[in-house]
Amino acid sequence: MKKLPLAAAVLALALPAFAQAPEPEVPPAKPRSSMKNKFFVGGGVGLAFGTVDYLEIAPLLGFRVAPRVDLGLQPFYRWINDGRYSPSLETTDYGARLFARVRIVARFFAEADYQFTSYEYANGTGGSTRSTNNAFLAGVGYTMPFSNNAGMYFSVLYDFTYKGDHANFYNSPIQFQIGVSVGF
Repeated sequence: MKKLPLAAAVLALALPAFAQAPEPEVPPAKPRSSMKNKFFVGGGVGLAFGTVDYLEIAPLLGFRVAPRVDLGLQPFYRWINDGRYSPSLETTDYGARLFARVRIVARFFAEADYQFTSYEYANGTGGSTRSTNNAFLAGVGYTMPFSNNAGMYFSVLYDFTYKGDHANFYNSPIQFQIGVSVGF
């Protein structure tokens, strides 16, 4: 019988210790990414003044479809006043590019673009003629973050549709792009 009060005393002293034992931790639920967090905006503005005055506006809207994959659309409008002609030749270009970027390592990414451009050029009679250009480009780039939601990107792309004649919009198959983007 002496063992029963001793067992009761041990239990009485041990139970409060068990009651204060921490409950096993449940890992916190992963925050769900909202659609709003997957969109980003950005773009570029180009200016030049001199013999050829130039203004370009190119807003950008992108969507992160996976942690390492972005898709986007970048329409643009370009106004040019070329003083090399008499009288000066004023033209406008417009179009858009669709792009896909896949982050390879850290801040480096691979990029593929489809670009459509409707552009004007001097026709030799003192006026201009409008034409279009479709281009498929691919290359690599680098992102330089400013903060968690903003950054600058640089890319070098090769135009696989470049023919090297006057029918091309660009003077070279190698294209350089610089822009900024801001996440929502």
